[in-house]
Amino acid sequence: MADRHETLIGDVEEASKLPAKRRAAAIKPTIERLTDSLYENGALPDDLVRLVGLVTHPRHLDQASLAAIVRNLYPTAKVPGDAILDVVGCLGHGELKPSLTIQGHLLRWLVMVYHVLEEPEALSRAYAVLFNLLDTAAIRPQLCHVLALITRRKHVRPFRIQAVLALSRQTGSDPALTGLLRVFKNYYPEIIVGEVTRGRAAAFKHPDPQWRSRLDEIQAEHRSRATVGDTGPRNGFRVNHLLSRQMKGRASSLPTVRTVHAQENSVTLEEIDNADSFVRNLEKFELPSQLVAVLADPLLQKLMILRPNNEASARVKNWVAACARDVKSGDAGAEVLLDVIEVLHDYVSATKSLPSVLLFHVLFTVWNGVDSQEAVLSALSYLPIADFSTLYQKTLQPLENCILKGTSETQLILLNFYTSLLRNWSITVFSTEDNLSPNVSSIADLIEHVHNLALTISQSSPSNTTAAHLAILDFYEVTATITAHPNILQSLRQAIPHPSLVYILHFSPSLAVFCRLCDVLATYKRGLGTIVSQTPELSELDKARLKVFNGFLMDICNCIWRVRAFSSSDKNAQGCHVAAPVVGALEAYAKMIDPDTPLESMFDVSHSPVLCAQSLECIRELEDIELAEKDGDLRERHGGPVTQKSLAALRNRGGLNLEWQEYRLAVINHLEERGFVGIPRLMYVTMKILMRSREQSGNGSVLERSNGSVLTLRY
Repeated sequence: MADRHETLIGDVEEASKLPAKRRAAAIKPTIERLTDSLYENGALPDDLVRLVGLVTHPRHLDQASLAAIVRNLYPTAKVPGDAILDVVGCLGHGELKPSLTIQGHLLRWLVMVYHVLEEPEALSRAYAVLFNLLDTAAIRPQLCHVLALITRRKHVRPFRIQAVLALSRQTGSDPALTGLLRVFKNYYPEIIVGEVTRGRAAAFKHPDPQWRSRLDEIQAEHRSRATVGDTGPRNGFRVNHLLSRQMKGRASSLPTVRTVHAQENSVTLEEIDNADSFVRNLEKFELPSQLVAVLADPLLQKLMILRPNNEASARVKNWVAACARDVKSGDAGAEVLLDVIEVLHDYVSATKSLPSVLLFHVLFTVWNGVDSQEAVLSALSYLPIADFSTLYQKTLQPLENCILKGTSETQLILLNFYTSLLRNWSITVFSTEDNLSPNVSSIADLIEHVHNLALTISQSSPSNTTAAHLAILDFYEVTATITAHPNILQSLRQAIPHPSLVYILHFSPSLAVFCRLCDVLATYKRGLGTIVSQTPELSELDKARLKVFNGFLMDICNCIWRVRAFSSSDKNAQGCHVAAPVVGALEAYAKMIDPDTPLESMFDVSHSPVLCAQSLECIRELEDIELAEKDGDLRERHGGPVTQKSLAALRNRGGLNLEWQEYRLAVINHLEERGFVGIPRLMYVTMKILMRSREQSGNGSVLERSNGSVLTLRY
């Protein structure tokens, strides 16, 4: 498509150098093909600069062709500054200038692409040039619209006010000039008074909403095709003048940032367009008249975060509460409430605080649980820590009633919400000086509440089991992080997940799930170990839960390292909670399919369904290293899977000389090198033999030949 544009633009450029009578063929069909292609696919930045230059520089093209090109200048990305300067430079009177009609089209185009300019400050720097062209009546309406968009407080000067007033009187109160004066009045209401601004004025609406809609489609399609999309992040250091576009309906529209009663020596947010000027004037800013604009204006959000104001925060809360009361009384519909929450989402994400929970209490009575779901859940994830029973009764339970539809998908949505809520609560507690606040117990209650939800999901997500398991582990990774902070949680009751859940994740067919589970348990062990050492006397309930946790450690080590899967003979071992008759049936089945491999060894590092590929890769690498060191003196490779007996037989036949313990340690290190750190981490904090091997790795010590003992938590 780029080649096609290149060819068409080149053909038009060549034809434009000759008068129509000297051309070998008509240019109209080429212009039509070019404009059709621009409408369908838009113009890349380099092509856009060429096309703007084609229109703004002297050419032998008729006015209809030039106008058609301008009407179809759809940029696929940001509009380059060169194109903006070309447009500004072609304005005015002169033989080498485009016609005033084409100049009007170009100014109208600037208005329509203003939100995607690469350098909006380029227009601001040309303010004086644009302002001095206001006496040109043919382009005055479009020019006033451009000036209204780029006007900031620094541009409003007494001589410009006088010039516009004089020109307005000469033209009989031109609506475009009156509209521009009203923009000026927003900055200096005490200077611009009288009847001048009370007449009919231009509304400065978007010239062509359908054109804007097509532009959005082209840019969205271009971003989806691009390898690295330019999503055009919003400038967080400029007032969001298009704020009202984010809301639907008059009842819920938010005002933009306007400082009505600013003084001559004050500084307003409307003047700021970069981070440096914002920082320099942080203590001088005059607060805008409509503080509720903070809900969606990034610059005002930064000001209220860095310079807190209790009165301003109260005004925002009152506005949000008023919206909720309107819906509750029937004066507004549920769609208004959702529009407010869509915008409120930006404010909550920036400030990490929820202005009013009342808004959501009303929402739950009219919400279908689907519309604007992401915005609602994201905003609610910043609920402040409070008494859990009260919070659940008033907020969380109504939310669950709206979200849950009896499917595993809605359960996952709710679990992801609780994960975000717990993460935000933990950040709040970690960042406070008093970590032992009474609200910490609410975190424990929340974790306890989610235990059952996680267990239910693990047993009822057949369509995408691995994704469900990973979502569960997201929650428990946050829980483990909290548990590892001994100054926050002194109780063990909330730290122990349900045993059935742990064993379901243990026997997951995904290596990622099993590895992350081991990492979570290792984190638990570290945190719980610290808590146990600091607690003089544990309650009977805590001792019982600690015994269950020790069972997790023993059972996983029995499966992976000690070749004793489903054993319950060791202290703390729970046999993975598999009943004895079931174990007997599995043993009989194992003998039937492979008499040489007992059931207890089918889940070790060599035979485990999730580890066998990694262990085989490890043995192959060790054999390759041996071959490289001995110049090919390796008579036989291991066929796999590796056992203690097979290693001895291989060694006698001239194969790799490797002890069983050394092999298993090599597999653990191999997993760690490949990024599967959870399994090695759990083994190193629970197996004495591995702890000693790590401590003595530089001393060349020989590993024990025993299976090693498991380090469990003492109580």
